[in-house]
Amino acid sequence: MRCETILYDVDDRVATVTFNRPDKLNAVSPLMARELREAYAAAEADDDVWLILVTGNGRAFCAGADVGEIPDDGRVIYDDPYLSTYPQWEAPQEATPPFRTMAKPVLTAVNGLCAGAGLDLVTTGDITIASERAEFFDPHVSIGLVSGRESVRLAKVLPPNVAMRMALTGRHERMSAQRAYDLGMISEVVPHDALMTRARELADLINRNAPLAVRGTRLAVRKSLDLPMYEAEILAEAFRERVVRTDDAKEGPQAFLEKREPKWRCR
Repeated sequence: MRCETILYDVDDRVATVTFNRPDKLNAVSPLMARELREAYAAAEADDDVWLILVTGNGRAFCAGADVGEIPDDGRVIYDDPYLSTYPQWEAPQEATPPFRTMAKPVLTAVNGLCAGAGLDLVTTGDITIASERAEFFDPHVSIGLVSGRESVRLAKVLPPNVAMRMALTGRHERMSAQRAYDLGMISEVVPHDALMTRARELADLINRNAPLAVRGTRLAVRKSLDLPMYEAEILAEAFRERVVRTDDAKEGPQAFLEKREPKWRCR
């Protein structure tokens, strides 16, 4: 893919999506949002991709929406006529992968400043690690806007009073990477210069496993988060029963018995 605002690369089963507007702190413009949608769709459809890794160039991961490109009426910009397509009736995704409808896991590597729409990658991604230089905040109320989906998603991964503090203090207070780790918002803090090395190590660890089993496990957890426990268990079993019929489900036990590394075929 040739893009103006992002970089897209596929290597060793990993599609790396890099926000590439460092002079704008990787703020999300309408063009960037469109290119991200295309990149996520390409990764999901590519049989050679088993995992999506998202990060940023420069000192910021993502500073949120590009304020200079927000219309006066506050509407989200779409290529199609206003409210003419179903996605426009949903919460805007901007930089976020379509996490509710995709199967492949998303690993987020936060390299620096993470604010606004950038927080969506942290709250909806499957695994998030961060540089020791990363900082998190939600600036919406500081520029006269309601923090909508961002604060609601934050309240799902943080204690409500902590999420509310971030939402209501706006740009005037930032959360450190260590604090985010202590609260469980991210899974690991690493030295800044080692961030991408560590991200690739994690990606490789995940990709050593059966890809369809990984996707089924991800979907079982993702789809059951808002369900009562019994319904969640039944749903998870449905994903297990689908995957158990695959060739890889036979290869795994066979490789274990033969004391060799499995050869996953993703089918």
